[in-house]
Amino acid sequence: MARNQTFAMWTKLAAKPGGRQLFSAAMCLRVPYFRTVLPSVRELRPGYCAVSAPKWWGVYNHIGTFHAIAACNLAEIAMGMLAEATVPTTHRWLPKGMTVNYVAKAETGLTAVAELPEIPEFGDEGADVEVPVTISDKAGAPVVTGTITIWVTRKEQRTPV
Repeated sequence: MARNQTFAMWTKLAAKPGGRQLFSAAMCLRVPYFRTVLPSVRELRPGYCAVSAPKWWGVYNHIGTFHAIAACNLAEIAMGMLAEATVPTTHRWLPKGMTVNYVAKAETGLTAVAELPEIPEFGDEGADVEVPVTISDKAGAPVVTGTITIWVTRKEQRTPV
């Protein structure tokens, strides 16, 4: 399977000193809203992504914990990077919906893990792919769980004029 540009950049940078930070910064330049949680991609491979974010004043809610919507942003980052590493270059993906459960107060920095139990076959027909995401605190306790549904379709084949 051919790698898309995002996953190719990760593969090139991840093992180098400062490479993960550089990759995370580049990701935020491409998708500026992501930077609101100061994300750091920790691990990325087909079917899996782990991304962390510190607890800082920019993500606080009214009770001083990690804001629920900031946690959802972190979940979407993990899902998006997983999709970039998993969906073949012959296809495209779009987020379609998200369901989340807030299971505990998020009083520390967080790590979101998006992981597919099995990588689907990507065919000619469009398909929903449900991506489970678990967001845990520094002790490893889940604080948010959810599923993000993405719509995956084959890219249009354009014929030369």
